[in-house]
Amino acid sequence: MIRNKMLIPSIYPILDSSLVPFADLEKAAQAIMDGGIKIIQLRAKGLSSREFLESALIIRRTTKERNILFIVNDRVDIALLTDADGVHLGQDDLPVKEARRILGNDKIIGCSTHNLREALEAAKLPVNYISFGPIFPTKTKKDAQAPKGIKGLSEARKAVGIPIVAIGGITETNMIHALKQGADSVAMISEILTSADVSKKINKLISIAKDFQANE
Repeated sequence: MIRNKMLIPSIYPILDSSLVPFADLEKAAQAIMDGGIKIIQLRAKGLSSREFLESALIIRRTTKERNILFIVNDRVDIALLTDADGVHLGQDDLPVKEARRILGNDKIIGCSTHNLREALEAAKLPVNYISFGPIFPTKTKKDAQAPKGIKGLSEARKAVGIPIVAIGGITETNMIHALKQGADSVAMISEILTSADVSKKINKLISIAKDFQANE
């Protein structure tokens, strides 16, 4: 199993059906990909299984054509059916070890963590990366835990050796703070999906990350 820092691109867009209507998911995905991203996650908790699969199949076709990593949130079955590059699992989803057994060693598995204990436990599992947060206050996830702040992210970074994706309230203006504390990537949902020009926003975020890395 690969645990490579270069595996997870610096900007990690999450296409969330709570912010984008089912009928507009394909269009939104295209706009995100047009911005030059290298990874996209489909999060569709409000959709039926049929709708989730339909959207995933459509988006997967384009990600294959463009050589973009496609990650399915929560649903190992839909990741399998669409031949997605991987799955992202929450604390209450299918256990990581079972997901790895089903998907095999070539697929990417990410795991959500919300505190240092969960980060340490997840790092012992067969995952390729963990997400950590929320770092800042967020309205996207209604059941989000209290923000862990930059300090919490720094503690997690010192404690685990696998890639960390910072998530929760990440914006164009504060993403550098997360990267400075050792996050390998920053995940964004509303910052991207509510922007006036999604492709332009993605392009700018990538540019900011590249400038930061060049000066490190």
